[in-house]
Amino acid sequence: MPLEEFIITVFCGVDEGVEAVTRGIELRTRGFAPRLGDSEVITMEIVGEMLGHDGDEAIWSYFKRHWAAWVPDLGDRSPFVRQTANLWRIKQWLPERWVGDVGARTADGPIIDGFPIAVCKWARAGRSPVLKPEADYGYCAAKREYDYGLKAHLLIDLRGVAVGRTVTAANVDERDAAYEVLSAIAGLVLGDQGDIRPQFKADGEVLGIDLQTPVRRNMK
Repeated sequence: MPLEEFIITVFCGVDEGVEAVTRGIELRTRGFAPRLGDSEVITMEIVGEMLGHDGDEAIWSYFKRHWAAWVPDLGDRSPFVRQTANLWRIKQWLPERWVGDVGARTADGPIIDGFPIAVCKWARAGRSPVLKPEADYGYCAAKREYDYGLKAHLLIDLRGVAVGRTVTAANVDERDAAYEVLSAIAGLVLGDQGDIRPQFKADGEVLGIDLQTPVRRNMK
């Protein structure tokens, strides 16, 4: 798909979604409305991230340099960054709507897993100010290495659609975070050996979740 067509497709989906999730809600109660539309901002974020531009400032710079004719109301960087931050609630609502639209919550056999999000190199962990209140030390069994930062907990269907997600400190057990991720579904869920815990499986059964995991060698 040409990039121009991709941007238009993303904007149409975002604009329809924003209108649906904000219907009847007054987003701004004071001050002037921003020149740039909320759908435009979210579209820029999605497209920018897809193209590998991490961070609001990098995304603003990319569109300012290459797509200024498409977003004529794109002003200075600071208002853009503020607007992206202020849209956090809408950006939580939109994925929930899209997940429902494609029927991902009712699909059989979603997969649950976690992965580390390092915020700095291990050697700099003690003096790094990045996400200091939220980050912590953790261990990644898949990589067999310690890390410092956060941990993402993700539930996807077999098409790769993210059905549930949350982010915790790196030292939080995946099984403890899974309760939030699994709160909106029922049925068969596929996990890994890290999800083995009798109480966790029993709690899932109460919620209508059939958690299936590979067994450990000492369980055969």
